[in-house]
Amino acid sequence: MNIPLLAEITGLHGAPGYEDNVRVWLKEKLKSGYADQLKTDSIGNLIVHIPGNGPKVMVSAHMDEIGLIVTHIDSNGFVRFGTLGGFDWKTLINQQVCIHGKETVTGVIGSKAVHVMTDEEKKKNLSTEQLFIDTGMKADDLKKNVSVGDTITRHKPLTEIGDCVSSKALDNRASVYLLLELLLSDEFNPQCDFYGVFTVQEEVGLRGARIAADAIRPDIGINLDITIANDTPGSEEHKACTRLGDGAALKVMDSSVISTPALNRFIESIAEKEEIPLQKEILTAGGTDTSALQYLTGLGAQVTCISTPVRYVHSPVETASKNDIDAAFNLLSAAVNAIHTYDYTQTYQ
Repeated sequence: MNIPLLAEITGLHGAPGYEDNVRVWLKEKLKSGYADQLKTDSIGNLIVHIPGNGPKVMVSAHMDEIGLIVTHIDSNGFVRFGTLGGFDWKTLINQQVCIHGKETVTGVIGSKAVHVMTDEEKKKNLSTEQLFIDTGMKADDLKKNVSVGDTITRHKPLTEIGDCVSSKALDNRASVYLLLELLLSDEFNPQCDFYGVFTVQEEVGLRGARIAADAIRPDIGINLDITIANDTPGSEEHKACTRLGDGAALKVMDSSVISTPALNRFIESIAEKEEIPLQKEILTAGGTDTSALQYLTGLGAQVTCISTPVRYVHSPVETASKNDIDAAFNLLSAAVNAIHTYDYTQTYQ
């Protein structure tokens, strides 16, 4: 896999609704091969359309990462914030962040020091209301660059650890990487009417994918996202959603969608034929853009999701296996190149 490219993608900052940096970067990467086929819709989705015969196929990957937003700057220059997406407060304490104002300002998230907490305070769980961002600047100087409404993202460059990579924003830049690599691949040969869509605002309600899917109205939707690898100490073995190193994951269901069984069987057969390691994903909570691809007004698409297993999801140290990312790419490439052989007109009996 292309580690430098993945590092570049995860290093980009793009909170929900503010994915501009990611979109501009992708346009630059794609313009030489797809200049006439790139379109940005009104909500900010970046769409690559490769016209063709056969089924209308939409492959999606969301650009946004969970982020924060400035809600107040106090007289001492400490920044209060709200959340954009789902956070566990424990992953925020003592983390370095970037505040995206007129200029980017670096800060650290702090809380009341444990040394001066009362016994009662020590027993209580902290909440985001008790956290703040310290930029080391006085209020008047900070307010020259930062104001209420500015977004905040975590700062954690990608690192290699063993057979894995660890970074902020692997959710979902690992999938942005997969879709970009597919479009740049010499082996990419879609014999269908293909739409590659880099979506926005997934982390706050699948908003971009709903807009794009309603406009495109695909026959087949293949979403790309990460999923939970809860194979760590303290997790019961029978409750593991996926395991790191066991290959790409094919979504059976999550709380928002049940993948089309026939489409899953088709992709499973490709994985078997190509000897691509594959595991099944059953996620009892949470959802992805997969459901947005399926819920079309007056028309239901056949959908599934190729997922990359990730540990420590929604933290600054999301961790994925290099081999699993490779497996996800190989499965995606083989599935898209063969999708014209799938009978998407079959109906339930």
